[in-house]
Amino acid sequence: NSKPLSELQEEGMNAINLPLSPTQYELDPEDTMLEENEVRTMVDPNSKNDQKLQELQKVLIDWINDVLVGERIIVKDLAEDLYDGQVLQKLFEKLEGEKLNVAEVTQSEIAQKQKLQTVLERINDSIKVSARSIKWNVDSVHAKSIVAILHLLVALSQHFRAPIRLPDHVSIQVVVVQKREGILQSRQIQEEITERDAFDTLFDHAPDKLNVVKKTLITFVNKHLNKLNLEVAELDTQFADGVYLVLLMGLLEGYFVPLYNFFLTPENFEQQVHNVSFSFELMQDGGLERPKPRPEDIVNCDLKSTLRVLYNLFTRYRNVE
Repeated sequence: NSKPLSELQEEGMNAINLPLSPTQYELDPEDTMLEENEVRTMVDPNSKNDQKLQELQKVLIDWINDVLVGERIIVKDLAEDLYDGQVLQKLFEKLEGEKLNVAEVTQSEIAQKQKLQTVLERINDSIKVSARSIKWNVDSVHAKSIVAILHLLVALSQHFRAPIRLPDHVSIQVVVVQKREGILQSRQIQEEITERDAFDTLFDHAPDKLNVVKKTLITFVNKHLNKLNLEVAELDTQFADGVYLVLLMGLLEGYFVPLYNFFLTPENFEQQVHNVSFSFELMQDGGLERPKPRPEDIVNCDLKSTLRVLYNLFTRYRNVE
């Protein structure tokens, strides 16, 4: 988010104050039975066929089914299968490695919502999302809101480092319908499910600037690695085994990393992932936020992921001699 706050706030206000227009959507009869001034949100039917949205749902469904492989549960539809809390409970128990104290099978809506409340409270507690950024609640999940359920699953998969690759910047068109003076009116909002950041923009729109960033980062890492007589020429590949990342963290934070903590000459993918994960731990010990990419992305020489990690180090340590 590189825009000045005033501009962002302005955009936010404009989005909120978009004029409501008489609705031109084919609405479910149930969605037209609104009280005066009641507001309802639903997914724009055209948005459901979006290729990236479908890809995101498929990736998440496959992941849930992998995690729950021993549970005789097969998820086919995220909204239909997750709304009552049963699958969410099992998924969280497996990921967190703890049993939740909730009723096993619940039929009545009240019992379902009570169970869902407990499950969501534990999830929110565990993944430590700030209240501001929680985009799901008992009512929206129980009402099978695909927007809420996707936000929840994306947050879970990122927190638990799921071995999956979520498609970048998936968004859903949401229609907000309100009844005013007996007339249904609607407006559209773009709801981002997986986000873009400065690096997405660099890659997509500014290849020339990308080279400037790479040069800056190479200069920065070599200033420190040179102290160990090491030199990096290629950002794309030379950090993939995690060795330089570990050594760099020691140099930036001013300590010697014991050689028994990592593999100086990693021989396989697992050892490389171990190294990168270990360097991520050192970054967090140094007070940095946990890096957004997965260790596997670095090992697989994903340039965008590697740059994100190095850029975080650069912004934090660029004045270290």
